Amino acid sequence: MSARLAILAAGPSVTLQDAGRHGYLRYGITAAGPMDPLAFATANRAAGNPAGATAIEVSAGGLSVAAEDGPLGLVLASTGFRIALDGQALPQAVALTLDPGRTLSVRAGPSGAWCYLAVCGRIAVPPMLGATATHTRSNLGGLNGRALAAGDRLAVADARTGAGNPQALVAPWLDRPADVIRVVLGPQDDAFAPDQVDAFLAGPWTVGGRGDRMACFLDGQPLTHASGHDIVSDGIVMGAIQVPGEGLPIVLMADRQSTGGYPKIATVIGPDLGRLAQAQAGTRLRFSAVTVAAAVLARRAEAETLGPDIRMEPVIRTTFPPEFLLGLNLVDGVVDARV
Repeated sequence: MSARLAILAAGPSVTLQDAGRHGYLRYGITAAGPMDPLAFATANRAAGNPAGATAIEVSAGGLSVAAEDGPLGLVLASTGFRIALDGQALPQAVALTLDPGRTLSVRAGPSGAWCYLAVCGRIAVPPMLGATATHTRSNLGGLNGRALAAGDRLAVADARTGAGNPQALVAPWLDRPADVIRVVLGPQDDAFAPDQVDAFLAGPWTVGGRGDRMACFLDGQPLTHASGHDIVSDGIVMGAIQVPGEGLPIVLMADRQSTGGYPKIATVIGPDLGRLAQAQAGTRLRFSAVTVAAAVLARRAEAETLGPDIRMEPVIRTTFPPEFLLGLNLVDGVVDARV
């Protein structure tokens, strides 16, 4: 079965992402991919897709969609976003079947910065360099290399109806406060005196308001370099923490540049990338140094947490719109009081 997902409204930075475009960093081509890999994989797994399948990454700007040419199963995974079906609130992590004529909306909430919408099927966009991940700065991947916009229609191959009535995902691992972010020190922590490394770890740091898919900017007490802030440019991985001349750390994220010439005091470990990405502006945090071995164990623990099957529970409605009540047969007989 085929169907289409119509984009009714989309805020900035709403893009198609898969697991990323890997193997091209040496040519200056960034991987892109999801800002929160765990939430992204959760949505895909719950939809019955491979963990790295193409899905929609929704920013705080929000998204509204409708199904065309038939019903379509959808899964949303978020923490703190406001999800609604025809204006009726749903859980922030939910699976449902979207019938034609109905509208599913995603709006920013009290927490979280990124939400993921996976379809039960395959979003049919052609891969570029082996991936569908969108990198808007270089117009690569996704839908013509750009963010999604109102009026776009995404073809869905092998479409399935999915969960039917809304089902809440039982996914407690999505709730990850960003108060402590684990890092592996280096590779250029020796560009800072020991007291400055201690200051970096102690913080506190505040997530700034000018971050995007490329980087997270931190505000706090500036760090001092031991001998200048320039190095020979080398490769950048997601989570690398550069310290430019002004002394305020910059954490490079999914749309990072391929190389950089500022010393990198530390690197955020894989399982904490999503934790940091979901931190809204104004969030206060500090860093905790761990070993590479501890980082590997944390990655394995995360993989075990996200199993192949994600439990779901029926959504219990607590409020009922008038049209819903009018559609029910609430009277099963009439009694004449005179008899």
